[in-house]
Amino acid sequence: MDRLAAMQTFVRVAEAGSFTAVADQLNVARSAVTRQIAALEAHLGVKLIARSTRRLSLTSAGATYIEQCRDILDRIDEAEGDLAGERQTLRGSIRTTVPLTFGLLHLTPLILEFSQAHPDIRIDLDFNDRRVNLIEEGLDLALRITERLPETTVARRLTTCRSVVAAAPAYLQRHGEPKHPDELAQHACLPYSLTSRSTWTFLIDGLPHAVEISGPITANNGNALQDAAIQGMGILYGPTFIAAEAIRRGLLVPILRKFQTPVLDMFAVFPGNRFVPQRVRAFVDFLALRLGPEPYWDKGLPLE
Repeated sequence: MDRLAAMQTFVRVAEAGSFTAVADQLNVARSAVTRQIAALEAHLGVKLIARSTRRLSLTSAGATYIEQCRDILDRIDEAEGDLAGERQTLRGSIRTTVPLTFGLLHLTPLILEFSQAHPDIRIDLDFNDRRVNLIEEGLDLALRITERLPETTVARRLTTCRSVVAAAPAYLQRHGEPKHPDELAQHACLPYSLTSRSTWTFLIDGLPHAVEISGPITANNGNALQDAAIQGMGILYGPTFIAAEAIRRGLLVPILRKFQTPVLDMFAVFPGNRFVPQRVRAFVDFLALRLGPEPYWDKGLPLE
């Protein structure tokens, strides 16, 4: 039995709470995972995992052993990372999930650049706007755009994401330009369905001000909503990382510029209670450097 591999599998199963999930992560049969855990338990002479029909749980021996396993595995990762830093050659895989539209527009070229600079690293990308459980899905990293993260989250801020309210010149010619957020109730708006479908938030005198909105199209993709706005179908409230190019080309015109919208941040989020391998740290350092604290796509935009 390869005890190191068995320890790695045990930690994965304990964190995911499922033999099947780990088998899917490793692309092996479920029976192979259960045999490996059974062999480890037989070698140690104790039961590590209590099986039930609903979910796996650690025994008292398992709870003690997993902390020792994590410490050993973290030390191995750290040692390998130090060696990688000495030889300037990063190896291994990075499994990450990134927001769909932001990933396609801005991250893909950066990730390709990083991959070309580090050919011994394998990058597995999941373009997805849903909030995944990093541990359950065996991911090393998630890039998330949000106003705040839970206090217990292990994360690093990468850059700022601002929003803009904009419409096509043709729409403004037909319907006029709203001068106050409350006037949006009389306009066709284009809601993003993964946030609130019925309200948009502004900051007025430093306080959140929610405005009721409605419109002809709701979508869970910012590009689709921008296309609708460019066609004159309504007003867009969306991130500048999507709308910046259309604004520069005159396809969309920023409106309500006197009224601030909440500023979001992009974070690199890591699985909790894990050593972050050198290759993952190097990847995050690269993204932070390229994206910058004040993102390049906002430069020169008439937002205020």
